Amino acid sequence: MNSNDYQFGFEKLIVWKEAREFIQIIYDMTDKFPEKEKFGLSSQIQRAAVSIAANIAEGSSRFSRKDFARYLQISYGSSMEVLSHAYVAFDRKYISTDDLKTVCENVRRISFKINSLSKSLALK
Repeated sequence: MNSNDYQFGFEKLIVWKEAREFIQIIYDMTDKFPEKEKFGLSSQIQRAAVSIAANIAEGSSRFSRKDFARYLQISYGSSMEVLSHAYVAFDRKYISTDDLKTVCENVRRISFKINSLSKSLALK
């Protein structure tokens, strides 16, 4: 994207950018799942990961801080859903210990930023 192009507010948020990068990690990881999981666990974890970024974006378009904060709560919940699904994938031996660690680290970083952003909305 050209720096002269118009950006929506959410496109400037570091947490949204990191959530986008995390989506790629999740898709790369789930591409290796067994075919039988294509419409099961794979789909679930992908949709939850996409939901993290989507709710940040949608919430940023709301006209009140309270509404934005609500969408950030949903985004946080989606990050916990991704983590829970990752544990299931690990238990089923679809992902390695290193993969699980990568998911955990990303979820922790992103969820911390979501919470920080939410708290900053309450202070304004």
